Amino acid sequence: MTAPAALRQRLAGLALGCVHREYPNRIGHLLESDADVLPPRRLTPAFFGCFDWHSAVHAHWLLARLCRLEHDADYASDARAALTRALTPENIAAERRYAMQRPGFERPYGMAWLLQLATELHEWDDPDAQAWRETLRPLEAHAASVFEAWLPRLSHPVRSGTHDQTAFSLALVHDWARITGASRVRSLVEDRSVDFYGADRDAPLAYEPSGHDFLSPSLAEADLMRRVLRPLPFREWLARFLGDFELAPVSATDRQDGHLVHLDGLNLSRAWMLEGIASAAPSRRLVEMAERHSRAGIRALDGQTYAGAHWLASFVGYLVTERGLAG
Repeated sequence: MTAPAALRQRLAGLALGCVHREYPNRIGHLLESDADVLPPRRLTPAFFGCFDWHSAVHAHWLLARLCRLEHDADYASDARAALTRALTPENIAAERRYAMQRPGFERPYGMAWLLQLATELHEWDDPDAQAWRETLRPLEAHAASVFEAWLPRLSHPVRSGTHDQTAFSLALVHDWARITGASRVRSLVEDRSVDFYGADRDAPLAYEPSGHDFLSPSLAEADLMRRVLRPLPFREWLARFLGDFELAPVSATDRQDGHLVHLDGLNLSRAWMLEGIASAAPSRRLVEMAERHSRAGIRALDGQTYAGAHWLASFVGYLVTERGLAG
């Protein structure tokens, strides 16, 4: 792991500071009756903190990843305690019931991160991690079924720079399927990725970013396609799609605004996507561009309010531990 110890400690602290912080909380909650008016900790008892469900999921992923890569760190015992508290059979059963009653819940972004958490536990050679992994399996199976049901019916990809974006979530799902051996889902993701993006050319990078983006539509698409195409076809596709381009880091104008602070995350996701693209189509220019975005994104951790702090640590962790390149 390339991150210095002080940064790893800080990332763990940010995650631990939010995984069980219930309020403020923005829930994407479909009410069926008065009986559904309940606090977050009752609705989704495993993943109720960090302002929203998907952030709680990837904060738990971050704790698992940091502990897996550095099991004897100062934060490890607290991180393990947080995972133990969340990943109980009762909590996961309640999460599964809740999600199954709401088929579109956290589709695709949150469900993709749930699969990423399962991936981390799957690769962690540790008795506790394997117990948590078994506990998570029913919710993992539900998340996989969401993509199996949705992708054949999705007629066009969603090309936004926020949670609904198709490409980023499919990249996470593909990594899960490849690492855990879920061959049916892997084939589905690969087929639909080619359907959605295989004929694309001349990416409209001049129109990026939008003001609330934390994901680049164009780079996320390329980072997905380097996973699903063989090296030579990918490089040929990339030349048609991106060609020569230059992107400069962006700045968030208001870190108390939950949407405007997204741009700090955009620097981080651009950085790891550029690294991913460069891993399949080597380019010093792409690596240098990634480094500039990485420095800007990590620097933006300073002075964050909860609007950014509840999720940016996971993005930094994904970048500095090279999760998208691992395996």
